Amino acid sequence: MLHLHAPAGPPSGSSEQRSAPQVGFVVGRGVGAAVRRNRVKRRLRSLARERLALLPTEAVLVVRALPASAGTTYAGLAQDFDKALRRLDIPADLGADIDTGTVHGR
Repeated sequence: MLHLHAPAGPPSGSSEQRSAPQVGFVVGRGVGAAVRRNRVKRRLRSLARERLALLPTEAVLVVRALPASAGTTYAGLAQDFDKALRRLDIPADLGADIDTGTVHGR
């Protein structure tokens, strides 16, 4: 589940003062034990890092991991992440080669 807050209107301040998009993660105990939760966080952090340039400047994105994410593969998480971004009207086509281990932009 993704929640996006993007300020309305043009970014404030000069280009040097604009802040980069921020991403936060919520991975509750329902996902599993600490080892499982941390694995999910690492995977989500990696996916978010690869897609950071797609987010509007000064945006704040909150990623909430649901319990089913603990049993999902990296490729499955990537597909879900991209689908959620598209629902927020953010084009996300980075996951095309994820199942082969190669990721666009690397």
